[in-house]
Amino acid sequence: MIQLNFPLKNEEAIKKLKIGDIVRINGTIFTARDEAHKFLLKTNKKFQNLLKNSAIYHCGPIVKGKNGRYGVIAAGPTTSIREEPYEAAIIKNYGIKAIIGKGGMGEDTLMSCKKFSCVYLSIVGGIAALITKSIKKVRNVYMLKEFGVPEAIWEFEVENLPAMVTMDAKGNSLHKNILKTSKGSYEKLIR
Repeated sequence: MIQLNFPLKNEEAIKKLKIGDIVRINGTIFTARDEAHKFLLKTNKKFQNLLKNSAIYHCGPIVKGKNGRYGVIAAGPTTSIREEPYEAAIIKNYGIKAIIGKGGMGEDTLMSCKKFSCVYLSIVGGIAALITKSIKKVRNVYMLKEFGVPEAIWEFEVENLPAMVTMDAKGNSLHKNILKTSKGSYEKLIR
């Protein structure tokens, strides 16, 4: 089990990862869905400093609370491919070192991961309540009034959040391999 601590202090930790590695995520991560990605396309100095060497989690959490005190009820991953039009630019412009989600991403994100030393970490869907046990604290929330609860940018402190590397910083992608397989070689796998 490989421990990844965010914000990342040493880029070499990302460069050493390969597809299939199991990791435990610790430290600070930030949620981002569609509205947050559109917002982040317009480079923002505040968020550049906040997100540098960190991880974005494709998640629309269910949160309760008020007056700045929040508890997370469920925080499962959302389908990442929706963010493909934005992710390469966000990795580059914000110094992101990990994207966390489900289902994988496309070629542009993969090339950006290779160029800027980033990885895609897959989390199994359908276990949102279980994942929540790894979220130790809601440190902050940004753009809540503008975007609403699921689309806001949530800053979580996490401990031992399990994930698998399915796109590495060397340009390898488990998702790319699966897509190739489904486009003609599936018969070879089942023989």
